[in-house]
Amino acid sequence: MHTRSTSRLVRRSPKNITLALFLAGSAALSLTACSGSGDHKTDSEPTPSRHTTSPSASTDPQAEAKQEILGTYREFWAAQTKAYAQANVSGTDLKKYATADALSRAEGDILSLQRAGVVTEGQPKSSPQVTALALQKKLPAATITDCLDISGWRQVEKKTGKDVPRNNALTRYVTVVSAEKWGKQWMILKVDPQQRSC
Repeated sequence: MHTRSTSRLVRRSPKNITLALFLAGSAALSLTACSGSGDHKTDSEPTPSRHTTSPSASTDPQAEAKQEILGTYREFWAAQTKAYAQANVSGTDLKKYATADALSRAEGDILSLQRAGVVTEGQPKSSPQVTALALQKKLPAATITDCLDISGWRQVEKKTGKDVPRNNALTRYVTVVSAEKWGKQWMILKVDPQQRSC
């Protein structure tokens, strides 16, 4: 676990914990960040989904791999959303889909939520695309670029249900995700929110 990142998060008050930093364990994304195109549609939610491979995709290793990667990414987000909603990783599949920096940062954020007495409600929306794929490597690797919309995913005080202010953080931003295939399973290694809207 990255103890530096975790310890930095633990010292934050409930008002300073923002959904925008959950993925990165870094400072909240500022509204002054440079903007991208504002008409990017984010209509798919990162909820568990089982993908059926079409006959044409099954003959194309790249297309099949992309489906598997995006399936893993959606499962990762479903598990992470569940973990933040209860401020606890127990009973979730987070460790099945995330490892390395992605898991360490999520666990640090969950610890911060626990100590602050805060949980999340609702869920983010996501529009992921596989933007790089290297199947020929010893450990196949991929990059996912996502437009994450957290406007419907909010923090509340666990005891009172009162909303925790966002502190002017971006609610829609680009996220770059690294993944590798370990055996038959794709794993999310790193999630890197960018300081730009989408």
